[in-house]
Order: sequence, then C-alpha cells, then structure tokens
Amino acid sequence: MTEHETGESPTAPHELLLESEDITSFLDALTATIAQALSTDGDEVWCAVTLLRPKRSSTVASSSPAAEALDEIQYHYGDGPCLTASREHRLVHVADTRSDPRWPEYGRAAAANGIRSALGVPLDLGGEASAALDVYADRPHKFDPATIEVVQREVASASTALRLAVRMEKHRDAEADLKAAMASRTTIDLAVGIVMGQNRCTQEEAFAILRAASSHRNVKLRDLAAELVATVGQGPATTHFDP
Repeated sequence: MTEHETGESPTAPHELLLESEDITSFLDALTATIAQALSTDGDEVWCAVTLLRPKRSSTVASSSPAAEALDEIQYHYGDGPCLTASREHRLVHVADTRSDPRWPEYGRAAAANGIRSALGVPLDLGGEASAALDVYADRPHKFDPATIEVVQREVASASTALRLAVRMEKHRDAEADLKAAMASRTTIDLAVGIVMGQNRCTQEEAFAILRAASSHRNVKLRDLAAELVATVGQGPATTHFDP
C-alpha cells in the first residue's frame, strides 16, 4: 500500500470517528479500512487491535473473526510482534515468520496458520493504555518500507483521534456526573425545606432528620429526598420521619 497505489486512505481516521457510535465501532472500522486497503494483488491482509491488560491481553477490534484468531496465537505463546509493539511502544516488522529468529514457537505456529509476514504498530494513547495495530499477511515480505510508512501514518492519525475520543468521553462522563450531583443536591435541598416547614425546625435540624431517616430505613439520602419531594407533589403528605 504505497501512496501511488492507494492514494489517501478510503476514509480518514477522524472521519471514521465522526461516523462511529463509540470507540469500539471506530476501531472496528479502522481495522477493516486498513485491511481492505492492504489486500491488493490477490494477497489477503487481516488487521486487529491488541490492548494490553494487567492480567491478559485481548483483541478489542478486528477486521474479521480470522484476525482475532490470529491474535490468539500470540496470546497463547505470550509473545510476538504485536505484543512486543504494545509493550515496548515501537514498530515491529516480521518479514517472514518462517525465518525470523525472535519468536521461534510463535513463528512456526503463525506460518502453520498461513501467516507469512506481520506488523505490530503501537498506538500512542498518551499513557491511557498500551495497544497496537496488528497487521498480518499471507505472503512473506508483504510490507515494504513505503507501505510501512503509510501504515504508521494511519496509526499516528488514529492515535490522535483516539486520544481526542477518550478525552471527550471523560468530559461527557464528568459532565453527566456533575449534572447528576447537582440534581441530587437540588432534590435534597427541596426535601430539607419540606422538613423545615413541617417540623418548624432549622435547616441543620431538618438535614439531621433526613439523614437519620435515611440510615434507619437503609435508603440513600438522595433517594429518600426524591421520595419525599414526589410525595409532597402528589398532595397532602405525612412526612414526619421516625429516625
């Protein structure tokens, strides 16, 4: 996949991100796009994304079920080009699995499963996680320097899009948490006001009554407050709690 052969990628990573519902669907689309672009001249290419986890590695996206199966070979042996790329954050190129000396057991198993060459390209997630794009081909020496350069550019662009997506997701989570907290606080304040009016007590005393009732009934304070507010909204209420 040189620039002369393929031009720009069919869909740029940032465009894929905009079209995707979530990060997983973005990665699935990315692997499918790269695999399709690299599968030329009758050669078949498979792509997947490996994520390193504390206890085990896993495939979080793939261009096909076959790509996931190819990843499992590396997981079985605990090493290989893509796991090394993820761990060491560097490009790993296997020109021929039958002659590469670095992972002899993996190499034999990969060759037996039709894998003749492979690439592991790390995703730069800014310290969020360790991951890599796994690229497999059924022919040796499939990835020439020009092809590798194009794949690295695609992965770099995807990494930027992923970092943005992660930050946006965190922002959305924080915003949702803030709104929930504000809504909860508002409900509790309303409930405190109701207790103050019905018991002719101070704000501190009303809050203490609510808190004691929450503990006595083993109900979260915000849920108890919501129940009280809803009850009052339905008409006359008897809301004198027994702490």
